[in-house]
Amino acid sequence: MQNSIGAVRASLRILSGLLVLVIAMANGENRSYGDMTAPEIARPGLEWFNVAAPLPIASLRGRVVILDFWTEGCINCMHIIPTLRRVEEKFPEQVVVIGVHSPKFANEKNAASVKDAISRYQIRHPIIHDPQMSIWRSYGVQAWPTLIVIGADGEVVGKVPGEPDPDRLLDAIENLVNNYQQGGTLKPARLDLRLVPEPKGRFLFPGKLKKVPGGEKRWALADGGHHQIVLLDDGGKELERYGSGEVGLLDGPREQARFNHPQGLAASSDALYVADTENHAIRRIDLATGGASTLAGTGRRGVPLGRAQPGHSIALASPWDLEIKGDQLFFANAGTHQIGVLDLRSNQVARFAGTGEEALTDGRASEAALAQPSGLALSADGKNLYLADSESSALRVIPLSDDPRLITLVGAGLFDFGWVNGDFRHARLQHPLGVACDGDRVLVADTYNSTIRELDLDTRTVADFDGGKFTCVDPVCVPSREPAGIAVDSPDRILLVDTGNHRIDEYRPSSKTYHTWAR
Repeated sequence: MQNSIGAVRASLRILSGLLVLVIAMANGENRSYGDMTAPEIARPGLEWFNVAAPLPIASLRGRVVILDFWTEGCINCMHIIPTLRRVEEKFPEQVVVIGVHSPKFANEKNAASVKDAISRYQIRHPIIHDPQMSIWRSYGVQAWPTLIVIGADGEVVGKVPGEPDPDRLLDAIENLVNNYQQGGTLKPARLDLRLVPEPKGRFLFPGKLKKVPGGEKRWALADGGHHQIVLLDDGGKELERYGSGEVGLLDGPREQARFNHPQGLAASSDALYVADTENHAIRRIDLATGGASTLAGTGRRGVPLGRAQPGHSIALASPWDLEIKGDQLFFANAGTHQIGVLDLRSNQVARFAGTGEEALTDGRASEAALAQPSGLALSADGKNLYLADSESSALRVIPLSDDPRLITLVGAGLFDFGWVNGDFRHARLQHPLGVACDGDRVLVADTYNSTIRELDLDTRTVADFDGGKFTCVDPVCVPSREPAGIAVDSPDRILLVDTGNHRIDEYRPSSKTYHTWAR
């Protein structure tokens, strides 16, 4: 049996193209995985979700355990969730998946934010919220995401940093399960799960909101948690809803089409263009017929964008937002840290900005680096494309010239964030997801600060929107929570997608008030 387990360990070592590292134990002794008993995970003071009580590591003996070290804003962590779901569905009694939430941002240390993320990503396995990252340190983890695989005998057998290949991971886990079963150490049992309940309402974790051109003022909303796109009138009344609500990648009439957690969109006078995020696709909804079609993406997570390729054959990676200029559809390819462009005439997709490296590096667009771009906005004159670069907590811009260059306005690095006003150089945001243009200022949905921030392009300063201190005039008021989208109708009318509260708020600077516009 040891030879078989050794072969499986070898397969786990190469899943991500990286060697399995040596864990530094708390007592300073370095031991390889084959000699290491898994450290305890049921630690005092840690909050658990999706189970009634903490699960001591000894209680899991007889099953293969996968510890998923993740943080809620990390796009690569999101990519692993469907892969882990496949493992859970294939081995419901033989394998236990446990997420260890190890926060990067200050806001992610909030247990309520983690609970929202569990609902938003539809996670159905136990989650440990470890805000001080004590389990991370005991297992020697160094990056998000990382999978630690523990054998049925309680020994750590593998470490997979980064995104594993889904099929190879499933094969490796299957081999591991079979070998423990043959050796007599596998003791299958189902967990007693107590899942976090899904919020109820008209919208569920909505994403971006964009104005639809035309005589009648309409708005399009990405209702991500319901896997649908919603068309609203100017009073927030629902006009149409596109998509069946079932998860999938399916073209066809509005009632039959399927999406998967769409986050962003753009609109022309005759169509809605959809960033169908978890389908890794760009879709088109015909406003006349309501029918949906796929313009780009294969349904699988792709590698970094490069030269132009046909849209139907290229794989994208979590497109998060869209903006349209003429026949060019720009998209934030969050999963490869790039901006792509789809030519609507030829249906060719190419890289527009970003090498694919996750970093905050300015320069010529083809040589610059981004970090999970998640929001896009064109200036009114169409000359500048603004980007909310979430993992670097940055607001950046690309002038759309013959030789476009990426310029950081606010932001300093992957681990520099906060709520700091002042000049561009010293100001700080925290994981912004939404951006909108309003004349000589840019408004930001500063997501993890749960507020709106304002960039004055003339004075090059950042402030709370219109000085802050707006008064809520709803009958029952709750603070904004992790807004992901923002839209400008006029200088005196701003619409904020209050994602964590599943609603859209309307801000009126002239009266310094805000209220719920649609929910």
